[in-house]
Amino acid sequence: MKKNDIGTNAGLVWRTLYYKGTKATFNDLMKETGLTAIDLSSAIGWLAREDKVVFTQENGEDNIDIYRDC
Repeated sequence: MKKNDIGTNAGLVWRTLYYKGTKATFNDLMKETGLTAIDLSSAIGWLAREDKVVFTQENGEDNIDIYRDC
């Protein structure tokens, strides 16, 4: 996997969360983006490193959402 591909996938994940307007689970994001587990994990790691996403836990599920500075 190329570094450029990870960045492209990170953009896809960010846009998916942005237009969804709410948090999502890892499995939801896999279904919605069509990314493999490794591609999605890499993209989320990229976004986390850039402080673009936040992680929460609700009802025993881990959720991912974009960082919204409100």
